[in-house]
Amino acid sequence: MSIRVVIAEDQSAVRAGLVLILRSADGIEVAGEAGDGEEAVGLARQLCPDLVLMDVQMPRLDGVSATRQIVAEGLADVLVLTTFDLDEYVFGALRAGAAGFLLKDSDAAGLVEAVRTVARGDGLIAPAVTRRLIAEFAATRPVKSPNCDPSVLDVLTRREREVLGCLGEGLSNAEIAGRLTMAEATVKTHVSRLLGKLKLRSRVQAAVLAQELDI
Repeated sequence: MSIRVVIAEDQSAVRAGLVLILRSADGIEVAGEAGDGEEAVGLARQLCPDLVLMDVQMPRLDGVSATRQIVAEGLADVLVLTTFDLDEYVFGALRAGAAGFLLKDSDAAGLVEAVRTVARGDGLIAPAVTRRLIAEFAATRPVKSPNCDPSVLDVLTRREREVLGCLGEGLSNAEIAGRLTMAEATVKTHVSRLLGKLKLRSRVQAAVLAQELDI
């Protein structure tokens, strides 16, 4: 089964380059292209892709708002294209439930690997972007989330807490499986359950919570 991707980027030359790279990769299908956030949401509803590759600064509807809609409706995972500037656009995308973050100047191999990483459920793109992003977000966000009371973790099993701590370090499912000596499929199950129990939209949000609670 191919990974079906919608690419949302308002600069046509950049979008064409992204399309070219992904179409040349094995197991990836570019299902659609969007020039703004509103079009991206529409294509996500229409095409039901596995993933939307989303620029944050776009006309009509920005990438953060588009990400929020796509995630809220459960239409697809969102991989956000960003610069290394950790501004409110990126923080907003994290709050909206983005599954991962990719530098705009990443090479072709990095782009393909990021798409595959998110598609297989390892939502954290580590280490260059996400680990720094998690730490910066946890340290600088002006208001702590309502979930910051340590008692929110009471709903988790011991194993789920251990997995949450690993997410806070930016570890992938494979890395967590190695550290905790369990099958990767079991890790995925634990991640899914702890997200549901904590009412979080993405692994990245779980990682931020782990940082805030110093797990």
